[in-house]
Amino acid sequence: MFWLAIRSLRRRAGAFTATFLSMFLGAAIIMAFAAMLDTANGEGATGPARETLTTMAGVVGGWGLILVVFAVASTLTLSVRQRAAELALLKSAGATPGQLGRMIVGEAAGLAVPAVLLAIVPAVPLGRGLLGLLHGTGQVPESVGYAFGPIAVSVGAGVTLVSAVAAALIAVRRAVRAGATESLRDAATGAERLGRGRAVFAGVFFLVALWEVAITVTVMRGKGMDAMATSGQADIFAAIGLALLAPLIVRRATGVLAGPVRRFGGVTGDLAVTNMRRRTGQLAAAVTPIILFTGTAVGTLFLQATENAAAAAEGLVKDAEQKNIETLNFVVIGMVVLFTAIMLVNTLVAATAHRRREFGQVRLAGATPGQVLGMVAIESAVLTVIGVACGTVASVFTIVPFGIARRGTPVPDGGVWTYLAVVALAAAITGATALTASRRVLRTPAVEAVTA
Repeated sequence: MFWLAIRSLRRRAGAFTATFLSMFLGAAIIMAFAAMLDTANGEGATGPARETLTTMAGVVGGWGLILVVFAVASTLTLSVRQRAAELALLKSAGATPGQLGRMIVGEAAGLAVPAVLLAIVPAVPLGRGLLGLLHGTGQVPESVGYAFGPIAVSVGAGVTLVSAVAAALIAVRRAVRAGATESLRDAATGAERLGRGRAVFAGVFFLVALWEVAITVTVMRGKGMDAMATSGQADIFAAIGLALLAPLIVRRATGVLAGPVRRFGGVTGDLAVTNMRRRTGQLAAAVTPIILFTGTAVGTLFLQATENAAAAAEGLVKDAEQKNIETLNFVVIGMVVLFTAIMLVNTLVAATAHRRREFGQVRLAGATPGQVLGMVAIESAVLTVIGVACGTVASVFTIVPFGIARRGTPVPDGGVWTYLAVVALAAAITGATALTASRRVLRTPAVEAVTA
């Protein structure tokens, strides 16, 4: 089955691009932050400098690790879901669940190895840039040299390989458990049900987020900026919990929005609603990075704004530790914006490219290319609304408890324009990517797209 997996990768390189890019970018980010541990163990890194480097690798790298693992699992699940018909036919031909599982795990491992090797190239300058940031803010002396060594490589390779294999096992579990007839039916209808495993994992992440909230408003209350240590992670855990529930959320939200969309969208709106109801799985995969982007960006920006307001009210001048925390927060924001934006583009392009046959069928049924693009635009708007709404809910897990712990009020500091900027960026990336990818797909003649 391993060699079958390798042949599958060769023949379907385009279909695996999204998963490969997630692994590649994830490994690069993990290695860049893990390089701070190599640097901390090098010559000249002692005392506060060593502690700062370790904190940068542990705190920010840890948050990035959670996002990366989830991104790999999300894109790999989308890839397996798009191959539902292929897997069902293999079952009908006599393939056993174990054989299918080994094939998909082999594909994941076959992608992870070159992704890790290639990720070293951008990871080295990215890590050097992180150290330069710490040099520029005076948190690490200029005499501390950059080191990229065994810790960075081993952590990046280990995490990427383990997360790829684990994600493959999770993604393939549902696909191989169902019978051949049921799999063919689900592939034809695009059915997507919220599995028990997803619900359990979502509950676990919500419990962790609520635990962080409880610690923040009780144990960390009145302890100043130290409350960031617990509240800063709550929005990430809550966002992942909501992302795991995305199939259910998308299905319910589509039902609620179906009436207004059809009423104001006309024929195009009706096309959008019909397709959204049939594609909850693909839409759930696309809405996931919007939730992560909005939740983490809004939560971290308002967290830092509340801390700045509290420090100003107390008449405090930022010391080295406060500068360190602020730098960490902005690094988190930058990392989240970059990675989730790329993940969003990656997922939308992969999902749209898979719709070539669907677009061809809609056009042969009488829809114009303009109506197809209008349908995609409406879908993008609905995705943005769902993702932003869920992300906003996730951010509350951070900004409200921190406001209570730091300033005694649940009302956060930070202007409305900050929030609107995050929403606008999410909408712009979603709409621009979906429409650009759709225009490219529509270049294929309808008959050719259907028969391909």
